[in-house]
Amino acid sequence: MSLSNPLSMFDVKGKAALITGASGAFGMVAARTLAGAGCKLVLAAGNLAPLSEIAGECRASGAEVHEVNARPNSEKAADALVAETVKAFGAIDILVVASGMNKVAKIDEMDLTAFQSVMDANVTQSWLLSRAATRQMKVQGMGGKIVLVSSARGLLGHPAGYTAYCASKAAVDGITKALGCELGPTGITVNAIAPTVFRSPLTAWMYEETEQATAVRNGFLARVPKGRLGEPEDLAGPLLFLASRASDFYTGHILYADGGYTAG
Repeated sequence: MSLSNPLSMFDVKGKAALITGASGAFGMVAARTLAGAGCKLVLAAGNLAPLSEIAGECRASGAEVHEVNARPNSEKAADALVAETVKAFGAIDILVVASGMNKVAKIDEMDLTAFQSVMDANVTQSWLLSRAATRQMKVQGMGGKIVLVSSARGLLGHPAGYTAYCASKAAVDGITKALGCELGPTGITVNAIAPTVFRSPLTAWMYEETEQATAVRNGFLARVPKGRLGEPEDLAGPLLFLASRASDFYTGHILYADGGYTAG
């Protein structure tokens, strides 16, 4: 590979990408990033209205987009999403699993159903989609890129009722590392992006100049060397890196997009 044009290593133009959870905060970042980079997209989500909105936005930017109103919540559903990608674009080159959820409760107040729902959404769906994509990528014989979504909470605990979420993201880290080892010889890379707090509809209140938001934000920022909360664009660069051949020698990695939060 020549280094005379290093930006070519980040070229994903024409690649077929499946993004699940495309109507969520990270899913929308992934959709906008890969659409802007020239990928052909299959966008999947269970929430139809925001799915249609992000699909329309990506089409307006010039991307080819196929939208599927579905969640990968079973073997059949996960396999169908990969098959839909192949049907639409002839292959699947990139998988981004941005689907997931959190339910916050102290352990003595959380029931098993709630705990299991978080594990199913974050862990089982990541595993099912990785399996489905791996099978197809092996058939194609051209390698591929699998990007999972973890969190700083996969490494660090949290005092406010995050037992389910922390456990689920630690499990995603384990899947990432195990598959990185397992699939190394195939040319399929498996990595995870692990954000801390970044701006989204769910966290917008933390960015407001209210007394409560300021207190919470200042407490959090005391642990962030960069001295600010995250923005969506802070996730775009890492995603493009992991989705492109620039990361061909990187697999089984958890890439923390956290302003240094986990460093200290």
